[in-house]
Amino acid sequence: MRTHGRIVVIGVGNDFRHDDGVGWAVLAQLRERVRERPLPPGTVLATCDGDPARLIGLWEGAALAVVVDAAHAHPGTPGRVHRLALDAGTVTRPSSTSSHGLGLGEAVELARVLGLLPDQLVVYAVEGAETSFGRGLSPAVAAAVDTLADTVETEVARHWDTMVGRPA
Repeated sequence: MRTHGRIVVIGVGNDFRHDDGVGWAVLAQLRERVRERPLPPGTVLATCDGDPARLIGLWEGAALAVVVDAAHAHPGTPGRVHRLALDAGTVTRPSSTSSHGLGLGEAVELARVLGLLPDQLVVYAVEGAETSFGRGLSPAVAAAVDTLADTVETEVARHWDTMVGRPA
């Protein structure tokens, strides 16, 4: 069921695997900020462990879903952010950008097959340095959190302005 204008921001990861917790860190930053700078009405902020069924359940029916997740790249540049935008009408089978064994790539493909993709899906994948067990982000990934939270806020605001007919 399409919920007109619903926006969801999903932080994917595991807070107990160092840089894999970057999605959760960005969501924590956004939750702090909404006290001073509210997001558009009805915007949902959620965390997820990357399970495809949970991801689909969170973004089902959304006009915009923004997903923040850790990514592996070899060789990589820890803290570098990649943006991938998918339109529900033009999605083809993606390769997984998640640091999880099963996760975002599989969720996108399953949602595509089932017709459950949001109208627009934007993924921010942050290259990580450390995913062993433990808490806390590496310095390079931690340094990307504030800027990425700004970027997500801008993405959501731009989408909202377009939906309500304001120039983007």
